[in-house]
Amino acid sequence: MTHPIKTATALLALTAGPALAANCLEITITGVQGGPPVFAGQAGSGTLVTYGTEENACRDVLMQFDTGRGTTQQLSKIGVPVARLSAVFLTHMHSDHVEGLVDLSQLRWHFNSTGPKLPLICAEDTDSPAGHTMSCVNFATHIGDALINSGEMAQRLAENADRLPGGPADLLDVATFSASDTAGPVWTSGDVTVTAAFSRHVAGHASYRVDTPAGSVVIGGDAGNDTPQPPRDSSTSAQVEALAEGADVIVHSTIHPVMGSDGTTGFPPAIYHRQSTAEDLGAMAQRTGASHLMLTHLIPPVGAARQGIYPLPAPLTAADYATAATDGGYTGTVVVGADLATLRLVAE
Repeated sequence: MTHPIKTATALLALTAGPALAANCLEITITGVQGGPPVFAGQAGSGTLVTYGTEENACRDVLMQFDTGRGTTQQLSKIGVPVARLSAVFLTHMHSDHVEGLVDLSQLRWHFNSTGPKLPLICAEDTDSPAGHTMSCVNFATHIGDALINSGEMAQRLAENADRLPGGPADLLDVATFSASDTAGPVWTSGDVTVTAAFSRHVAGHASYRVDTPAGSVVIGGDAGNDTPQPPRDSSTSAQVEALAEGADVIVHSTIHPVMGSDGTTGFPPAIYHRQSTAEDLGAMAQRTGASHLMLTHLIPPVGAARQGIYPLPAPLTAADYATAATDGGYTGTVVVGADLATLRLVAE
């Protein structure tokens, strides 16, 4: 689906009556941190996608993709209380993408126990090659267990009996979808449709596409190539590329080639090869015709001397990431992610 007419600012139609507010799609990176490390207070991985009109700041439908640490704090900075979220979507069950859901769902339980429930969209239980199961359902079911077992939740219920007795799990409405490399619809709300396809990173990893009358955005997550190591044509995912065909914006986790096995950082090759490089993402975005590429989950962070325990020869700049994307042949707009970096598309 393509949306060829987009502008960065509102363009109101002149009619005999009052001007109508234009539809808009807004993408906000709620957390840019790449992986479990912490650097300079960056929030964990997440992207807020909202749709509405310019009159209501594009906030009729509010979708949170991944919920890394600090998601609720980031949302509060832009005036989005957790009660306003329409749905949460998880790309995979790595801690840096989901640990903020504990805080988010606990807050909804505290202050919105009367509902509505929060839709949680994620992949079905998926067995890994190592024999364990990646389970969004189990994560949601047990999301309040630590607080239940500590007595904290019983104390909260004693203070307010109107709260749901089962804790935050009672407020999550989990909807899973089956494994498929081909994109299919997983959630709709009015003019908004979200499709998903399984993609390679860890078992149960999924990538998403949001289509609206104001534009379309793909959330790639940590997707990488089906082939786990070179030789291969690209580090990017064929499933994400198919999902992104004709999309306006691609938001994708990114690793810089400085972390590669031919460098000096000592970064594990197996982890490096399951991520997509900035250069290959630029090439993919060019092939799919995306007008904007938003790089997030940056490994390593801009300005960092190391990625976790792995030292860098020198800190990277935002320009290093942007240049890598353009070196891949990309001619569109590159947004090198920072916490709360925002892009808005407005339909004429």
